[in-house]
Amino acid sequence: MILSTSQGSGSARERLLVRLLDAFDETLPPPGMSLREIAARIETSHALLRYHFGSLPGVLAAMLTAQRSRDNEALLEAAQQGTFDDFVVAIWRTYTRPEQLSRVRGFFYVVGLAAYAPEDFREFVASIDDLTVMLSSLAEREGLDAKEARELATVTIAAIRGLLLQELLTPGTRSEDAVTLILRMGGGRPAPRSRPER
Repeated sequence: MILSTSQGSGSARERLLVRLLDAFDETLPPPGMSLREIAARIETSHALLRYHFGSLPGVLAAMLTAQRSRDNEALLEAAQQGTFDDFVVAIWRTYTRPEQLSRVRGFFYVVGLAAYAPEDFREFVASIDDLTVMLSSLAEREGLDAKEARELATVTIAAIRGLLLQELLTPGTRSEDAVTLILRMGGGRPAPRSRPER
């Protein structure tokens, strides 16, 4: 679900989502912002936002899903050219950039809400595993069987998300060597079958 700001067609919901993404760029509306304020910012009615997204968390979930989809498209290009380790570093760098702070906060906010009512966040929940799937496929390409690859990818993404959450709650405590530590967890992996030329 890659949405382009140049999209003129599509459903009313998609067009509203494009306007939201344009208005907030790479950030998200803060959780304290009302639907009325968001609607005013994109020059629409709050009733229309409520109809298509349900609530502020619904707006945040839709925006995050679209933003993460764009991130994943860029990360996928890196994955096709690199190794498992390269991809882990690319994920870490993507989500630890200062301009990503709003989105990382929004991600954990929506994840918390989805934990209580996953049926209200179906699209978001369905997209949550995208990075794990990509990472798992790289681990298989490097010699792990499907089960081991999936387990390694799952634990690696969980470690990245855990460290991101720790940084949100206690800023400045994240180890500068966090990626090195994460990569060490999979230290028993076989050597890559063949590393693509760059």
